Amino acid sequence: MAKQFNNDLVVVSKPTRNQGHRVGLRPGKGWLRRNFITQVYLPSLFTRRKGTAHQPNFPALGPEDVCLTWIGHASFLIGWRGLNILVDPIWSLWLKVIKRIRRPGFPLHHLPAIDLVLVTHAHFDHLDRRTLRKVAAFQPIIVPNGVGNLVYDLGFDRIHELSQWETLHIGEIGVTLTPCHHWGARVLHDFHRGFGGYHLQLGTRTIFHCGDSAYFSGFSEIGERLPTEIALLPIGAYDPPTRREVHMNPEQAIQAFRELNAQIMVPMHYGSFRLSFEPLEEPLKRLRAGIKRHRIEEKVVVMEEGVPSVF
Repeated sequence: MAKQFNNDLVVVSKPTRNQGHRVGLRPGKGWLRRNFITQVYLPSLFTRRKGTAHQPNFPALGPEDVCLTWIGHASFLIGWRGLNILVDPIWSLWLKVIKRIRRPGFPLHHLPAIDLVLVTHAHFDHLDRRTLRKVAAFQPIIVPNGVGNLVYDLGFDRIHELSQWETLHIGEIGVTLTPCHHWGARVLHDFHRGFGGYHLQLGTRTIFHCGDSAYFSGFSEIGERLPTEIALLPIGAYDPPTRREVHMNPEQAIQAFRELNAQIMVPMHYGSFRLSFEPLEEPLKRLRAGIKRHRIEEKVVVMEEGVPSVF
């Protein structure tokens, strides 16, 4: 059984300025000259799935310790004071017809009891109903406004929908939905759904999962309003079929990290699914070159899927 939270639910910090940024969805120049089906999709079908499914060894934690386990893609398990928080969980090996190239970090049946689930937006690689149905055990789930109807029938006890800059306190955990530069449609023209990242206040510790954001000027404001220790930032899927700027590249992720004024960067959103034209190994290579150029090697933690790390 998941640990029961106290009944004190407090919502503060109602939305004010900067309600988030929807990316320009018009295709970029020259996108018709490339063929995603023949150059990316079909080769991916014949790519042997890589990665190791671990049997995770979750360590004992002190009262101020935080344990992060990267499942793969944008999925993280966060452990703190006996509580387990799951962000954007996806264990599925297929996104409809898109093959998962790297296995989840550990099998779903090794997942500990989950106390809280966070979903950043409705895209299929972040809101995976098959995984959520298996995870749901009458615990609360937090989603952006307009997304609740996609998870209401999956077995969660309470569904909390947040607007950007809105904060929800559940027991000792504070969760704020932050702006990001993306969009939240589940299907074509489904633009009423919210989207964003999450800033978590865990006692004296803070973690920022920026969702599925492209680079935008709002990272400085997020850092000013919500001081951040650990920033989970995407570095892949930056060369999409339509050439739209919908995700950050590694250099932009480093820039976002610096503007957030965070202490530790953990890269994510690369290697699991090939969603764009860049080679699977390129994001991490570019990231390593960038952190060396900026001399921030000691501030960047590249995690292996399924291996818990204590911070």
